Amino acid sequence: MKKILITGGAGFIGSHVVRLFVKKYPQYQIFNLDALTYAGNLENIVDIEKESNYTFIKADINDAEEINQLFTTYKFDKVIHLAAESHVDRSITDPLAFVRTNVIGTVNLLNAAKDCWKDDFTDKLFYHVSTDEVYGTLGETGLFTETTSYDPNSPYSASKASSDHFVRAYGETYQLPYMISNCSNNYGPNQFPEKLIPLFIHNIVQGKSLPVYGDGKYTRDWLYVVDHAVAIDLAFHQGKIGETYNIGGFNEWQNIDLIKLLCEQMDKKLNREPGSSAKLITYIKDRPGHDKRYAIDATKINKKLGWKPSVTFEQGLSKTIDWYLENETWLNNVTTGAYQKYYDKQYL
Repeated sequence: MKKILITGGAGFIGSHVVRLFVKKYPQYQIFNLDALTYAGNLENIVDIEKESNYTFIKADINDAEEINQLFTTYKFDKVIHLAAESHVDRSITDPLAFVRTNVIGTVNLLNAAKDCWKDDFTDKLFYHVSTDEVYGTLGETGLFTETTSYDPNSPYSASKASSDHFVRAYGETYQLPYMISNCSNNYGPNQFPEKLIPLFIHNIVQGKSLPVYGDGKYTRDWLYVVDHAVAIDLAFHQGKIGETYNIGGFNEWQNIDLIKLLCEQMDKKLNREPGSSAKLITYIKDRPGHDKRYAIDATKINKKLGWKPSVTFEQGLSKTIDWYLENETWLNNVTTGAYQKYYDKQYL
C-alpha cells in the first residue's frame, strides 16, 4: 500500500484533494497532515474521516523535529504539499508568518523527505502546489507560462516563490524527485470566507457591504477547486519528474464584473429584487502592491495530460453559491468572532 502524505488537507484546496484520493484510490493509504490553524477545518472532510485508507495527523510543518519523526514512523512514499498561508492581505499584516510556514515549513518537509528516502528515490515524489502569483503581474495582454520569470510583488507571493525555488534546488542538488504546479485563483465549496467569493456570498446574505479594492478592474483567472483537484491527480500520476504545470481555468474576469455576476445570481437564488445585491458594492482604498492582472496559460497540462476545466465560470459560480446557501451551519461555524474582527479591520 503506497503511503501518500497530503499536507494542508483540512484546508480549502487540500480537502478536495484528500477526498478525491481517498475515494478514488483505495489501494493508497492517505495521511492528511494539518495544523488546524484558522483556515484548517475538519468539517471540510467529515464525509471521509472513517474510511479505512485515511489517517489524520495534527502537526505543524514548522516543527522540523516532529516532521522528521513522522517520516521516520510512517515512511511516506510520496508527498503532495498544499499546506500554506495563502491570503495576500494577511501577508501584508504579518509577513513573517508566511516566511515561517511557506518557506521554512516547505524546507522542513524537503529535508524530512530527503533523509527518509535517502539516496533511493525509486517511486518517490515531492509534489509542490504553488500559485500563479509568483509570476508577478501582467499588462492587458499576455499569459503566464511555465517559463515566465518570477517577479513576486506581495509577501505572500514572495514566500511561495521562495518555496518553489527551494523545491527545484533540492531537485538539482540532491536529485530529489519533484513536481510543481502553479494554479490560478481557486473558488468553490469549503473556502474560508476571507476570500472574495465566499466573503461576498456571506455579506450578501447578511446585507453587509461588498468591499471592492480600487476601481475593481483587477483581472484574475478563476479555477473551480474540484477541477484543480483533478488536475493535481493527473499531474501526480502522469506528469513528468522535474516538470512544472500551470493550472488555470481559461477564464479571466475583472473583479467588478465577477462581483456583478455574483450579485445577479444571488438575487435570483434569494428571490430578491434584481439589482438589490449590487447596491451593497462599496469601493475602498486599494491594498499595497496589488497586481493588476493574472492569467494562466494552461496549454501544457491540456496537451500533455489531457486536462481541461469541466465547468464554465458561470456554472461553477452557481454550484458554489448553492453549496454555501445549503451549508449555512458550516459557514457560521467558521465565521468566528476573531475572524469578524479581522475582516472588519481589513475591509471596512
